[in-house]
Amino acid sequence: MTLPLEDVKVLDLSRLLPGGFCSLLLADLGAEVLKVEDTGAGDYVRWAPPYYEGAHESARSSLFLALNRNKRSIRLDLKSERGCELLLALVESYDVVLESFRPGVLDRLGVGYERMREANPGIVYCAISGYGQDGPKREAAGHDMNYLGLVGLLGLTGEADGAPVQAAGQIADIGGGSLMAVLGILAALRERDGSHAHPGSGEGQVVDVSMADGALSWLAMVVGRHFADGVTPQRGDLELAGSLICYRPYECADGWVSLGALEPKFWQAFCRGVGREDLIERQFERPGSEAHAEVQEIFKARSRADWEAFAAEHDCCLEPVLALDEALASDLVRAREMVVAIEQPGVEGPVRQLGVPVKLSRTPGQAAQRPAPALGEHTEQVLREELGLSAEELAAAISSGAAAGAAAGPVHDGGTATFRA
Repeated sequence: MTLPLEDVKVLDLSRLLPGGFCSLLLADLGAEVLKVEDTGAGDYVRWAPPYYEGAHESARSSLFLALNRNKRSIRLDLKSERGCELLLALVESYDVVLESFRPGVLDRLGVGYERMREANPGIVYCAISGYGQDGPKREAAGHDMNYLGLVGLLGLTGEADGAPVQAAGQIADIGGGSLMAVLGILAALRERDGSHAHPGSGEGQVVDVSMADGALSWLAMVVGRHFADGVTPQRGDLELAGSLICYRPYECADGWVSLGALEPKFWQAFCRGVGREDLIERQFERPGSEAHAEVQEIFKARSRADWEAFAAEHDCCLEPVLALDEALASDLVRAREMVVAIEQPGVEGPVRQLGVPVKLSRTPGQAAQRPAPALGEHTEQVLREELGLSAEELAAAISSGAAAGAAAGPVHDGGTATFRA
């Protein structure tokens, strides 16, 4: 079966989550992804616990395995002239370069976009950074929470009288970084290659992805209203962030449920179902009101299972708030094939990971589930088969330190460096 991206070749120089998740999505849809790692510890996430026993030490981290199936790995020293030469030789036959260094790092090494474009005018160069390739904070370090704080999203999340609440998922890293990078890469490839209606330019370009920009775009409706009425919303003000009694999580007798009865028909169905038609006209009252207290008591009177049965009978956008293990074992996740099993060398039994979130009707398959690579596992194969290095040239590249083969033993610095900025 032909996969949508199987003719796209990606050099992934990134580390940690945003670039790794971006290239995971591309790889799962068929792209050939080659991780280019340094001759030291490689991608920091390789050393993050917990670990799977029996796997190669550089490919036993559960976090690393979750982000790096269907990829290959080589090791190059980009601080050496020969290492840069080998990278540029690879660029000649690839479509995309993905990196997540601070702006200017690859330029200083002599392998920035302009140099890559000389090697391959069609290269699409995607740079994921915290604050973009220009602007006053281009050099600043940061993480997901910092970006959310600076663009106003963190400050709007949580209860009015409480502290800002950081989401369990990485909104800026994945939503503002990974997903925007995939979109930008595919758009640039389409512009380069053209379509039946418009010839392509044949030229690559820079895809500048700022995680802060991407996170800000998640506030499109909030900002639109602010620009129209001039009112600056405060934490606890936003209807879709829990400021209406019809759209909130509620504690029940043995857990929590979520009520999303935003449209009047759903709120009416809820009120009639619990025998409280008097609450119908009070749908848009705020937390802390008398109506809110009454709804809280209604929910506390029944168990989560009772509310699930209630929701099956009354169509009112009411669902349980599940623990992670419950969610992963649910009929919904199973039916949507959102958990896959990967055979990782050395590990007894399959390694379970999240599946592909995008389902395509005509090409419903995904790339064969290949295990995440050990550090430098494919260095010799790639340099020999893709660049045509002779045995002597390959040995010279490795002995000089410009390249390194598969790591034979410990190369990390204790494992805690995974989350450095």
